[in-house]
Amino acid sequence: MYDLETRKRAIALVLRGHSLNAVSRQTGISRAAIRSWQSRIEPLPRMAAQARPCPRCRPEPGVPDDPASYAYLLGLYLGDGCISAQPRTGYQLRIACADAWPGLIVRCQAAITAVRAEDRVYVLQRQGCVMVTSYGQHWPCLFPQHGPGKKHNRSIVLEPWQQRIVRIHPWELLRGLIHSDGCRVTNWTSQVVAGEKKRYEYPRYFFSNLSADILRLYTDTLNAVGVAWRQANEKNISVAKRASVALMDAHIGGKY
Repeated sequence: MYDLETRKRAIALVLRGHSLNAVSRQTGISRAAIRSWQSRIEPLPRMAAQARPCPRCRPEPGVPDDPASYAYLLGLYLGDGCISAQPRTGYQLRIACADAWPGLIVRCQAAITAVRAEDRVYVLQRQGCVMVTSYGQHWPCLFPQHGPGKKHNRSIVLEPWQQRIVRIHPWELLRGLIHSDGCRVTNWTSQVVAGEKKRYEYPRYFFSNLSADILRLYTDTLNAVGVAWRQANEKNISVAKRASVALMDAHIGGKY
């Protein structure tokens, strides 16, 4: 959707004698849209709502109206999300969610809507997963970690306003990270007790990511909420101590 200033600039080009084709090529706006603006340049109320600037674009930048949902969505984005530029719709936010976890898909949709009610949410089916997708102008404003290439090949550092949100809503960030690149599993071991071999099961959480920066963000947040962890290998963080697993269960739980 295009704001009033964009519409005025396009119509000004037409009034200066440029053809619809030329203006469309220059601006990336469809001929049909420009033609419709010649009779009505003001956005309809529905379109005006979608064109509202995000909190980061205000004269005094703020934070999203629902910071808890934002912290959760930030975790999903850092784990399994990406933002790509689109020629006519601004930017596309995509979060990959496995078909096996329908509750995660619904929760991801709800978080996007809570953060940007102005931008519609779509579910695009792919093999073995869905892409929860939203188109809008302001996703890079809300996720400044966006950039070219893969996340693990570039620096991932939260801005001060994001850090403040995470300090207030650490469990929401952790939930988003676990729901994207983590899991809750049940391990087992066997021991011989009084001559009898017995099997013991115990739950644990894993989080895997190729980005050292994202792993550090995860472990720093675990430290902040009092969860003990250890690094299983260069890309895996394990939480296995009983008290820490119980804390994670109380605030996060498994995917569903």
